[in-house]
Amino acid sequence: MKAIHRFIVAVIILGLLMTGPFVVTSLLVWLDMKDFEREVLLGLLVSRLPVGTMMTLFGFAIGVLVLHRLFKQYVEGLLRMSETLRLMLGANRNFRVTIEGPPEVQQLALAANDLAQQRDLLMDDVDAQIGRAKASVEEEKNRLAALMSELAQAVVVCNLDGRILLYNNRARLQFKALAQGPTSVSGGALIGLGRSIHSILEKSQVEHAEEVIRQRLAAGKTAISNFITTTRGGQLLRAQMVPVLAAGAGEGDPAMSGYVLTVENITRSIEQEARRDQVMHSLTEGSRSALGNIRAAVANLIDYPDMEPELRDRFVHVVGDEVAKMSQSLDQTMGEFSDSMKARWPLEDVLGIDIIAAAQRRIDDKLKLPTKTEELDDALWIKADSFSLVFALVYLASRLQDHYEPRELRFRLIAEGKLAYLDLIWAGPAMSSETFYTWEIDSMQVGSETTPLSLRDVIDRHGGEVWYQREKAAHRAFFRFVLPVATPEIEQEQDERKRGGGRPEYYDFDLFNFADKSIDLDRKLSDLTYTVFDTETTGLEPSNGDEIIQIGAARIVNNRLLRQEVFDQILDPERPLKPESIPIHGITEDMVRGQPNIDVVLPAFHAFCEDTVLIAHNAAFDMRFLQLKEERCGIKFAQPVLDTLLLSAVIHPNQESHKLDVILDRLGIIIDKRHNALADALATGEVFLKLIPLLEDAGIVTVRQALEASEKTYFARVKY
Repeated sequence: MKAIHRFIVAVIILGLLMTGPFVVTSLLVWLDMKDFEREVLLGLLVSRLPVGTMMTLFGFAIGVLVLHRLFKQYVEGLLRMSETLRLMLGANRNFRVTIEGPPEVQQLALAANDLAQQRDLLMDDVDAQIGRAKASVEEEKNRLAALMSELAQAVVVCNLDGRILLYNNRARLQFKALAQGPTSVSGGALIGLGRSIHSILEKSQVEHAEEVIRQRLAAGKTAISNFITTTRGGQLLRAQMVPVLAAGAGEGDPAMSGYVLTVENITRSIEQEARRDQVMHSLTEGSRSALGNIRAAVANLIDYPDMEPELRDRFVHVVGDEVAKMSQSLDQTMGEFSDSMKARWPLEDVLGIDIIAAAQRRIDDKLKLPTKTEELDDALWIKADSFSLVFALVYLASRLQDHYEPRELRFRLIAEGKLAYLDLIWAGPAMSSETFYTWEIDSMQVGSETTPLSLRDVIDRHGGEVWYQREKAAHRAFFRFVLPVATPEIEQEQDERKRGGGRPEYYDFDLFNFADKSIDLDRKLSDLTYTVFDTETTGLEPSNGDEIIQIGAARIVNNRLLRQEVFDQILDPERPLKPESIPIHGITEDMVRGQPNIDVVLPAFHAFCEDTVLIAHNAAFDMRFLQLKEERCGIKFAQPVLDTLLLSAVIHPNQESHKLDVILDRLGIIIDKRHNALADALATGEVFLKLIPLLEDAGIVTVRQALEASEKTYFARVKY
């Protein structure tokens, strides 16, 4: 607007300068005229007044059009060029000025593009040198990140404020399994970069462990602290804490900059130990009286060898009865102990061919029986306890060798939907179902190795089946193990990396200096934590009954968009979808059917974005949908909200469009997928990160300044 005002003032002054001499000359001529000359002149002017007026108006219109064209070509064109140049300097170095307008402006645009090309060559050279300098440090960081990600233990690294700055995949999966309530809808437990470990572990115990470590450091002892805590869901966790010493700290300067926590869920093991203790207690208490009776009866038999036959028989019967009771008690205890053993064994994701290879080695070593394979699915993963399953296969091979003496055994592994078929094949006579049933319920034994578990126990532990079947045409028979197919965690992690477009971002070492950053409107934009989100809806009228059908969100921490810490949930809108909206978002009736409704999802999203600034594109639209459900869900989104549409209008007021697709192209951001809530949220996050330095260049540094500038734009008047 200032440029427009300046242009108008300049035109007025120019007009005065051009018409001034003519006006002065006309006035002098008028004063020098005789009276009759003035009357003649006035008569001529009055008679020609309509024509003169028309000519004046026509000339004025032509002048306005000329001025408007000059304004568009020179003033607005130069302003757009200025915005484009700032884009080239900041957010999108590949952007170029469009060659348009009068020849002078085109020459200026060509010169600006040439300068930008030279600047890019210099920047490429500088970037290459910086890249070589950072390569070594980055390699060390990647090595540590890779090591942490593959550890079998859950590891979390925090700074002194308890903010998480590193965690591995095991920690993510473990806390996801512990999640209860609304946070389990999408994303699991609230573990993430920049979040507080105190939301997971008891704060007082963590602080006490820190104090113990400081005391041990001061005393020159091994700095380690162990403690046991409980989660909100009642799970028992064993945690071990070791310090991360500050840079340059030595024996005389044991300052901590953070700590490393290894966390283990011991709830199940504690329950198993308690059950085994109960079993042992019942065994000892139940046997004590029986042993006393046997001891007394045997003592009488020894002390009185000439006892009457009738009395001797009574004592012998006492011994027999008590022995029978003890045997029954032992069998019952063994059965309970066997159940306890079964509960102890966790199932793991293993390659089926690894199970077969292990069984082949054991059969060759223990039984000296040749084995071969046929029709193996090399890529088939199963969920199994590898030790008990291999023992069961060797046990069956041993029984076959004892009863049917097969010349060789063969293994087969195939997939059938969500089930895996593992077959142990041999050639020989038919087996009766009674024989197989006996093998199935007997305690397994291979040579000198025994176990209280039966084949049926092992199968039940796997939630599968085992049966005997004949291949009459081939004169063969086989035992078939029906086992659950599993997707191993490593493959799940690889799938997540592919979806995320790169290595999981479970670490950020710069967060050692990350202070507790509550939402303060006067903090710098680059200092705060954000949740960037988007919604897909049944329509565009939230006040007329349209509903949310998907919420997608991601977090921005330390100026990084964390693509692995996301919220992505489809909802059941509890109303039919509008047919015209389905081609836009791609969500169908089948996809929303059976999904949780807004009462479950919105509190989960509220917990995900708590204590962060919200960001959306055209945020007024999305926030209206959320606000209409606040009372129903018993929550309130009270944090500040920034709108990338408004911020783009603040930075580039002379650009014709501020649609998300146009902004992405303007800022040089390439997005593979759009019109999905999570994909649009990630795109909006990329836009916001590009806008931060542009806002700072314009003097908009804090959240308060960004909100105030946004409210002054035209688009801020749009209501939903």
